[in-house]
Amino acid sequence: MDKSWMHSDRRSKAYEFGVEAFLNFAVENLLTTTHIRCPCVKCVNLKLFGVGIIRDHVYFNGIDQSYKNWTFHGEPWEATTNASRNVEEDEGHRRYSFVSEEIDMDDNDFGDFGSDPYEFANVIGDGDQPVYPGCRKYTKLSALVKLYNLKAKHGMSDVCFTELLILQGDLLPEGNTIPTSMYEAKKTLCALGLSYEKMHACPNDCILYRKEYEDSTNCPTCGISRWKEGKDSILKEGVPAKVVWYFPPIPRFKRMFQSHETAKSLTWHAARKSIDGQMSHPADSPSWKLLDDKWPEFDNEPRNLRLALSSDGFNPHSSLSSRYSCWPVILVTYNLPPWLCMKRKFMMLTLLIFGPKQPGNDIDVYLEPLIDDLKSLWVGIRGVYDAHNGEYFTLRAALMWTINDFPSYGNLSGCVVKGYKACPICGDDTPSHRLKTGHKICYIGHRKWLPINHPYRRQRASFNGKPEYGIPPEPLTREEVLHMVENGDRICWKKKSIFFDLEYWKYLPVRHALDVMHIEKNVCDSIIGTLLEIPGKNKDGIAARLDLLNMGVKTDLQPEYGERLLVCLLGLGICQEQRRERFAILSMV
Repeated sequence: MDKSWMHSDRRSKAYEFGVEAFLNFAVENLLTTTHIRCPCVKCVNLKLFGVGIIRDHVYFNGIDQSYKNWTFHGEPWEATTNASRNVEEDEGHRRYSFVSEEIDMDDNDFGDFGSDPYEFANVIGDGDQPVYPGCRKYTKLSALVKLYNLKAKHGMSDVCFTELLILQGDLLPEGNTIPTSMYEAKKTLCALGLSYEKMHACPNDCILYRKEYEDSTNCPTCGISRWKEGKDSILKEGVPAKVVWYFPPIPRFKRMFQSHETAKSLTWHAARKSIDGQMSHPADSPSWKLLDDKWPEFDNEPRNLRLALSSDGFNPHSSLSSRYSCWPVILVTYNLPPWLCMKRKFMMLTLLIFGPKQPGNDIDVYLEPLIDDLKSLWVGIRGVYDAHNGEYFTLRAALMWTINDFPSYGNLSGCVVKGYKACPICGDDTPSHRLKTGHKICYIGHRKWLPINHPYRRQRASFNGKPEYGIPPEPLTREEVLHMVENGDRICWKKKSIFFDLEYWKYLPVRHALDVMHIEKNVCDSIIGTLLEIPGKNKDGIAARLDLLNMGVKTDLQPEYGERLLVCLLGLGICQEQRRERFAILSMV
């Protein structure tokens, strides 16, 4: 069908005949005259009207010239060739590049629009509309995104933002397209939003109020109320005591494949080859190869996703409020090349857990909705459109491991990470020693991992006063770990992790990975703080010197006898009898 009339003068006969031909085409294909999407530049196929109103809109407002494929009016988009599809997507990428840079997101993040890959371009036709006639720098969409970023950055209220929009509209030339209220701005930006769910949770981290507990008002485990208690000790019905934000990953995975460039990058791993035989990408790991060997049908589809999960807690209020914790849970897609998979735009936030305290071992309660989605992804999500190949396929995904620091590793895996049996490798045979003065537990058997002829093994004075002749223990196999967890071994394991609900989890050789850079940073801070005697970070104190003395190590570093030592011992909370013992030892030395 001839569509050249869309660029003609609205007063010309060509435009008039084109409008009538378009309306007749829509009525013939949609078999209705009252519920047709209006393609004018203001409605951009978002509103439904009758034929008469649509005719008036198209004459007065003009037709949206970016609406090149009339998919909403009966034209099949499947007929579009791959070449034209690529051209249109490249044009769309350039058109919305300002928006993606401004809010730091990829073009696959703009919304979930079902199976039609062109629906996004139709919904946000505001991206082609200048903010005022003759403006070439900003469109309505890019200007609104920039203003909304200012609102979020400086904490403007909705009323303040509405007044700012009104002022902007008055300052710009006549015919500008700036919305006049916060409500209209939200309607325009809704196409850029991500779906989310606000789930009520028990303040004691017992349950999420979902599924069978959706209508409950009290926790079935601890009996505490679902609703928040006011200052007058009266429950505020309808106001939840604790809320968890869940961002479903499945719609965003679908959007990733609706971008031509991103869909192409998601199969990068299938074409690469390891030249030197070294592990340069997770595709070279044993876990990746196990998935391929044990489930060949999963390996046959290179578009199936391999994921990693990371979580850690932080205080969003810095030092202003110490009694607050925020735990984000993030998914990383390893199908992408190394220079993309760790980019911020591809790191997918799935959970936000807020509260006055960290969830700890009860984090499994909050991971339930994510585990349910991971189960669905393992079975397969049908009808996912691949823009690169121009076809539908069934998407599957597998979680390969988690990445976290050592305390978070304990929360996610259920392994004990503090106390006398804190080593996940040594387990019940962990060589630990409690310091009498520092009241901490130290682990002194680390030299057993050195080569058998290493000189450090024979040194006594530099370590604990003893040589080391032990050999490192063998790490537990996945079968041994599962056996210990299922049989309730409470010495080294606190719980059975919720990740074992995934069908493939018990077969993975590496289920949890430690963030080495995070741990090295903490160790480096302690070393530098001790060497430079930085206040608050120096580990070389009276307690450390006394503990060395008790162990009979480096006695030349003993603290000097005097009033200052007495004050320090009082500050350490040491009783009078222990002080006499310390003084006796110091006097003898």
